[in-house]
Amino acid sequence: MPLHWGKAPAWLFDRMVRLCRAVTEIVVADYGAPELLRRFSDPVWFQSFGCVLGFDWHSSGVTTTVCGALKEAVKGREASLGLYVCGGKGGASRKTPAEIEGFSEKFSLDGERLVRASRLSAKVDSAALQDGFQIYQHVFIGTTAGSWAVVQQGMNTETRWARRYHWLSEGLQDFTVEPHAGIVCDQTGKSLNMVASEADEARRAVVAISAQSPEVTVRDLARIRALGMPEQHQVGLADVRPSHLQKVLVSTYERPPADFSSLLLGKGIGPKTVRALALIAEVTHGAPLSFRDPVTYTFAVGGKDGWPYPVDRNAYDRSVAFLEKGIREAKLGNKDKLDALRRLDSWSRAVGAVEVRSQKLEHRMQSESGLTE
Repeated sequence: MPLHWGKAPAWLFDRMVRLCRAVTEIVVADYGAPELLRRFSDPVWFQSFGCVLGFDWHSSGVTTTVCGALKEAVKGREASLGLYVCGGKGGASRKTPAEIEGFSEKFSLDGERLVRASRLSAKVDSAALQDGFQIYQHVFIGTTAGSWAVVQQGMNTETRWARRYHWLSEGLQDFTVEPHAGIVCDQTGKSLNMVASEADEARRAVVAISAQSPEVTVRDLARIRALGMPEQHQVGLADVRPSHLQKVLVSTYERPPADFSSLLLGKGIGPKTVRALALIAEVTHGAPLSFRDPVTYTFAVGGKDGWPYPVDRNAYDRSVAFLEKGIREAKLGNKDKLDALRRLDSWSRAVGAVEVRSQKLEHRMQSESGLTE
């Protein structure tokens, strides 16, 4: 996504919070809190949701603003929704562990496990997956049953692109082996991906190297630095300092990590250390989407930047009022409005399926006609 600066105007953000709250309540009531996590971990559904809320469909700001609206929407309703949101952008992201611990105590959750999940997901995307994007936003969405999802975003100020990373606890087998539910970015470039499935040998080698004598490792690194290496090599060493690496390796040598996850969580282990160890390991060991087109949803209420038309505040307010009234009546036993919304959804999907079949038939007829000619 293009990296855009600025923030959502207050008049829009207030509406986004109300609409986000209404959608959240409906999804949780009909499908449960875990389903909301699944949707937020789907990068295309997330993008579609941002468009429905009226934010720029092609802007990096959709990530931070949607997550901010969700946190504000859930605030004070955590117990009734069975859902809580921690973290945010910049300084707010650093408060995530403390916020998780607070909700863990309130809902009798394993706070240590959840904080570890938050820290490790952030560490993977900043140190184990080195793709040129600096993480600056981290949001942890949890349920009172202990499941969680993470949405975080990195930016590259030189290329002016942003990249979004999605995590989901459901089905997650290993934090360091293909752990993502989805990653949003067309600008891939050359990355050091230590969480790729094919990097298993490299991960084990890095853990082994971190546990050996620092003098041996630093000596190996010094030898490698003396070699003439082509500039296009995906792992650069210009900014790696053996003296700094030695300080970090002393701690890993004295307290050897059990696995790659433990190594990442070690004090002082950052991108440069992982990069250096990965290179040494290489030398020594040889070592279906929810929606197809999110842009479609920008037609719901318009977009902040005026595309495809300026946000229609009256239509926005009527939509929110309809949902809020439906939620209030549903709590009193009258689900007519929400049932009507579900019927409209079913009708829309049926019409869409017919249109797709018609387009396929038309395309086939055109193809057959062309062949006949």
